[in-house]
Amino acid sequence: MEKRKVLIVEDEFIIADVLRDYVEKGGYTVCGVADTVEEALELMGDCTPDLVLLDIFLKGTKTGIDLAKILSARNMPFIFISANSTQKVLEAAKVTNPSGFVIKPFREKDVHVALDIAFYRHDNNKENTSRQDVSLQKEISKILSSTKSWKEKLMAFGHSLQAFIPYEFFSVSCRAEEPCFNDIGFLRIGFDEYQTIGPEEMSVITKLNLQELAGLQAKHIPEPMATWYDETEFSAHLAHAALKKRLADNYGLKSHLHIPLDIDKDVHFMLNFYSRRADAYDADNMVTSERLKPLFVNLVKTMLADETNPYRLKVQPPVLNNDSKRDITFKGIVGRSHLLLNVFDQILQVAPHNSSVLILGESGTGKEKIAERLHHLSARKGNPFIKVNCGALPTTLIDSELFGHEKGSFTGAYERKIGRFEQANTGSIFLDEIGDLPLDSQVKLLRVLQEREFERLGGRGTIKTDVRIIAATNRDLEKEVADGRFRLDLFYRLNVIQIIMPALRERKEDIPLLADHFLHIYNAKAGKSIKRFSDQAIESMENYGWPGNIRELENLVERNVLLCRTEVIDDVNLSVKIAVNSIGDSVPPGILPMMENEKAHILAALKKCNGKIWGTGGAAELLNLPPTTLNSKMKKLGINKDFLQ
Repeated sequence: MEKRKVLIVEDEFIIADVLRDYVEKGGYTVCGVADTVEEALELMGDCTPDLVLLDIFLKGTKTGIDLAKILSARNMPFIFISANSTQKVLEAAKVTNPSGFVIKPFREKDVHVALDIAFYRHDNNKENTSRQDVSLQKEISKILSSTKSWKEKLMAFGHSLQAFIPYEFFSVSCRAEEPCFNDIGFLRIGFDEYQTIGPEEMSVITKLNLQELAGLQAKHIPEPMATWYDETEFSAHLAHAALKKRLADNYGLKSHLHIPLDIDKDVHFMLNFYSRRADAYDADNMVTSERLKPLFVNLVKTMLADETNPYRLKVQPPVLNNDSKRDITFKGIVGRSHLLLNVFDQILQVAPHNSSVLILGESGTGKEKIAERLHHLSARKGNPFIKVNCGALPTTLIDSELFGHEKGSFTGAYERKIGRFEQANTGSIFLDEIGDLPLDSQVKLLRVLQEREFERLGGRGTIKTDVRIIAATNRDLEKEVADGRFRLDLFYRLNVIQIIMPALRERKEDIPLLADHFLHIYNAKAGKSIKRFSDQAIESMENYGWPGNIRELENLVERNVLLCRTEVIDDVNLSVKIAVNSIGDSVPPGILPMMENEKAHILAALKKCNGKIWGTGGAAELLNLPPTTLNSKMKKLGINKDFLQ
């Protein structure tokens, strides 16, 4: 097997020489050593490396971060070599999506582990991408060969793209020499529900006739190249795109991905994706869209070959509605907010694969439910699903619980015990609160991930295991790594695929659905027949910050069901202590709970910095916190723009 090639970009000769020695001892080939970005690019032209070891600070005007942006665009893995850099530099480096960091001074083992993890992550992502492309190609071929109408085919096509390019609104637009409006769009209204927005529907929404719509559209010249817009850029873009602005205002759209298709020199086709998230699209989506563009072109060409001109039909297709599928697929997870639907899309995308998954989110957001769905939708669904709460295990018994023990291996070990990993063989294991795992146990867990084997306490032989690991935590693992409480190599092993569960306060539109869901459950348990919550009660719940998330809402509903004596719950009995945390309430005088003190402290800092969070003179600098940590705390405490205003 040919050795993998590594390019070293380091301007200190001694360090570069040490790195060369370490890399070669690790079984790799060093294909060159450069001390500037220009020299590195020249070497890459002669020999394409499989990975680049890259110092952040280099000779010349360009830094390692400049080169990292190029490598990222080429989908080439790279590892940063860094001394004690400022927080600002490290944040800029992280944006380039490196495959790892090696901190100076480093040991040989540090380099080997970083290389191992980087190749593992890259190979997994590459393999998953290839499988996904093949899967999408098969899906689109199936759609095209079906007997569905062209609109149903287009809707099915848009639905199949959700796992690759997330959106709340998707449209296909056609521009010809003679102005006419014939855009067809699909608004996502549920997990598997889409509402068609054709020319007639757009006319109703905008209160403009088709001729006026065509005129408004003709005033805007679309970008000739694929591009994406975050919230700020999209806002500026809308100043010159009046029709898109009406669409964005009507549906609360905040970011946009535009993909032109080269099909006919006289007719220009475009795919437009919109999201309610401010930063839904990035360079990765551009890479994905370029990769999938041949499929897009083939689909549109097939549509055009249809004897019925797709862009002149006026028939409204039925809304795609498959609630039964949603109920089975995401059983027990309630909500229709765009943030939750994005999580559903991620689950469907990653569930079939064996890669490790890290679920992040505050306590009570439903991370365990997500883990259950990942297992249920995988090929392992008929095999064991073992749950372990790492935070609830006594430190002295963690290894015994996870890996088992032999009889007599320690005092009290009266018989052999089969550990959780052995029980989960051929299935999945869910490690909840993984951030609470002691460092010694982290080392053993890393071995299971790397070698797929472990030893029982007191045992002499190794036990092979085939387990998919799904981990979850409410901690900021990057901060835990920085503080030395969590291993960097384990973090990268677990963080192959990341799913972030939104806090309940971030998806307020789901609160009425959740409240009604829990009302039915506790009605049955208490033998009551309460019909609903009043509008006032729902409004009170929607205006509350929910630090305990869904778990807190469930407890609140249970309590109010037990106390209610009428058919409608008019008052949800938010206590004085709970009301203090409600959005918009001020901090009361006197002694406050710790969380409220922290909130008041952060608000004071933000006020002093005029709402600035990042950079010089920002609240993060004033509080001596990494900006990411401050941002995480603000989300946890429910501090948003409303507070700052």
